[in-house]
Parts: sequence; structure tokens; C-alpha cells
Amino acid sequence: MAEAIVALSTPPGIAGLSVIRASGDGVFDIVDQCFKGKVRISEAKTHTIHYGEFHNKGKLVDFVTVAVFRKPNSYTGEDVAEISCHGGYFVADAIIETLIEHGCRLAEPGEFTKRAFLNGRMDLTQVEAVADIIHSSSEQAYQTAVRQLAGEFSKRIAEFKKKLLDSAGLLELELDFADEGFEFIDRNIILKSIDETIAFCQELANSYHSSEILRSGYFVGIAGFPNSGKSTLFNALLKRKRAIVSEIPGTTRDYLEETIYIDGFSVRLIDTAGLRATEDIIEIEGIRMVESLLAQSNLILVINDLTQGQTHSDALFFELRERYKASRSILIQNKIDLVESQPQQRDFEIFISAKNNQGLDKIQELIREELRKETQHIKDVLINQRHHLLLKRAGEELRKARESLLEGLGNELVADDLRKAVKTLGEIVGDTFSQDVLNNIFSKFCIGK
Repeated sequence: MAEAIVALSTPPGIAGLSVIRASGDGVFDIVDQCFKGKVRISEAKTHTIHYGEFHNKGKLVDFVTVAVFRKPNSYTGEDVAEISCHGGYFVADAIIETLIEHGCRLAEPGEFTKRAFLNGRMDLTQVEAVADIIHSSSEQAYQTAVRQLAGEFSKRIAEFKKKLLDSAGLLELELDFADEGFEFIDRNIILKSIDETIAFCQELANSYHSSEILRSGYFVGIAGFPNSGKSTLFNALLKRKRAIVSEIPGTTRDYLEETIYIDGFSVRLIDTAGLRATEDIIEIEGIRMVESLLAQSNLILVINDLTQGQTHSDALFFELRERYKASRSILIQNKIDLVESQPQQRDFEIFISAKNNQGLDKIQELIREELRKETQHIKDVLINQRHHLLLKRAGEELRKARESLLEGLGNELVADDLRKAVKTLGEIVGDTFSQDVLNNIFSKFCIGK
């Protein structure tokens, strides 16, 4: 018996519509107790929509439509009713409370999708794709997650699992005919399957960093001395005034973060406090925060006030470049409009006037080029930490199988390593799973999904 559950599937609050989802055994009978229309929901055909009145203890709550999805052809694989009502805080709550009074219980976060997984409607990579779609912050992240939801990642894994299982099975079959010396599979075919799967695992494992950029965004930290033009550049890249610009040093004490989009990617700009010696407690805390912000940045723009000299910020730039080696750092020579002539450009700097938007295209092209480098390994899947660890483990197990095969250590050892790799690949899609893994995945979902 699948207990009937209910939850709001749309964001709460003022809106044109709200959608309440109910799923489980007896859910149509429960809705029948509250819904008055031309057709009883328990008798309605699957994938049909019905208009009528929703009542609670004889009182009209709202005029609604009820969409009927009969198992197994529903999101959860169970009987599902989706009730569309007028938006707002009260109406949806009243409908949910009424359904609970008649036998439903409030769903836990992600419980509808969890049931879809447990009922075989989707595998774990597709479950994770649902979460990635919901949290997509850019077109590229969304498109990649949609491809993963369509099952492209799952199909590739299934193909490699089959080849490895076929090889393991034939190796084990040879053991039954050891006295006859039969060879049921060419060792070169096994090696080819192993090598192709290792390459697949390595390729996807390498895309982990790129996937994190898609999922979380590409971070651009803007740093430098006070009054170098950091906030002016921040506003210029945003194409609107977001940060306060002042000639008074220390105006930016906290950091500001905003998002722009370049070629479908989410780029998160971070305007940080000016780096200088100060006794102001609040400003000191802001400067401390700069370190953690720059540590998570993919690209660091160190801004120099060119009116103070081309090399005024060189020491700071080289210090930051050395400290944050994992990031790309570039020196931005600002206020070129205030100097008589442009100095000779060095290979680690760009000349701009943030105030006049001069040279901004060079910064945008720099970000574009860095994005191309950072995301070149992106495939049709958003690799997360769970995938990454399992792909690395499967690769190690396959390398061990390869060594055993080449050294002639025996069919049983090779087959055992192949089956271990198959089991690990199966964990990615959820052939086997622990409750801790499920709890961690579904903790990222909201109630109603």
C-alpha cells in the first residue's frame, strides 16, 4: 500500500494559479469526497482534466480543475491527482488541509520524486537531474540537466555495463570447460571493452569541475586598493548602478554579488572591499572576507588606478596570483581616460576606463575565453561529487581487471574485477543504494517535488 500524500507543487504566495499534487493508493476516492463535477474522479480516464467545485464540509472552497493520472503512467508511478486552484495563501492551504482530513498526509521534501525512483519511473541520475533543473541558474545548466533527465547518461552506463557483464559471463563460462581449453571470447575484445569504459569514466570524471561551474556559476572576484574603481567596474559590467561609488576610501566594507549571463552561462560578479591597512573594525572584517571570496573565484580581476602609476598595484597583483594559483588572475589598469598616454601593455594586464565603458569588451571577451576553457569538458550530464567518486572507483577497478587479464592471473579474478566495476557503475544510476545516499539526494528537494 502506498500511503496517499499531498503537497503544494507551485511556490506559495500570490499567483494566478496554485497546483496541489496528491499521490498514492485511494487518492481518487479521497478527492471524490471533496470534488463535485460532471465525472467522479475515481471513474475518470487517465490523462484527463475535469472542472468542478471543491468543497469542505459542504462549503465551497474554490472552483478547480483536477488532472487525473492513473498508475503506472504518472510522475510517481502511482495514482496521481493534480488540483489547480486560484493562487494565494489561503485557497491552496484550505484544499491541502481538506485532503489531509480525508486521508492524505503531508508529503516530505522530495517524496513524490523519491516514489518515482522507487517505482522505477526514473533512476538516480534522472532524480538528480530533476533537482538540477529546479535549481538551474543558466540556460547551459538547464539544457544539460534536461538531457540527463531524458536518460542519455543512463543509456551510456547501461551500454558499458552490458559489455562488461558479457565479458565476465563468458570468462566464467570458460571455467566450466577448463579441461577442454575452450575460449569463448577474444581477449582483445575484453581489453577493448575495458579501455572504452575506462575512457568513458575518465572523461566524465574530468568534467566534474566544469559541471560545478554550470551548477553554481562562474565566479569573478574584483579586488584591489581602495578607490581603484572596483565598484565602478562592477556597475559597468552589470550595466546598472548596484554598488555605491565614492571617492572616500573604504566605502565598500562588505562584498556585493550579482549575476550576469554570458553565452548562456551564469557569471557571478563579486565586488570586494578595498585592500588596505585600516583600524576600522567593520572594514577589517570586510577585508578578511575578501580572502575567502577570492579563494572561491575562478577569475580574479585586480584593479589598479592608472593615475597612481602602472606598477602601483603590481606587488598586490603578484601576491594574489601566487596565493590563489587555482584561479586565473589578470591586472586591470583602470582610468585610462585620465592619463595622457597609454603605457606599454604587459601580457597580464588590460587597459580600461570603467567610468566611460572603454575596454569593457576586452574583459567580457576574457571571461568568455576563460569560460570556454573551464567548460570544455562538459558532456551531456552534470557530474556531481557522488558521480565523480563512483566514476573514479570504477576506473580503478577496471584498471585492476586489465592488469589481471594481461598478466594471465585467471578468469575468476578478471571476472570478479569486472563485476565490481559493473556494481559501481550501477550505483551511479541506483541499481543499488543506501538510505544515506537517498536521504542526501532528496534533502535538496522542496516539498511538492
